[in-house]
Amino acid sequence: MDRLDIERLGGLAGIGLPGSRIRSQGTLDLARLAPADRAAVYALFSSPPAGTAPQPDAFRYRLTRHTPAGATTIEVAEQHLPAAVCASVRDVLA
Repeated sequence: MDRLDIERLGGLAGIGLPGSRIRSQGTLDLARLAPADRAAVYALFSSPPAGTAPQPDAFRYRLTRHTPAGATTIEVAEQHLPAAVCASVRDVLA
């Protein structure tokens, strides 16, 4: 079963960056996603979007997919993710 660990980075508060006291994290069982959302996530890992120019105060997401073959990590801008993935992240104080 594939599991996705999600970490939201950046934004106005610099979430998740060095010195930040806020962590935004979540875990998602990919089998529970709608088929279209699951396909979009798999496509990101197959062919990550080309480097887009960083947007001030925008969120980036670090995704780590855990499969029987091992873990793979990518980092993508928020606009490339299905809403269900973004909604699975919760803020906690570090």
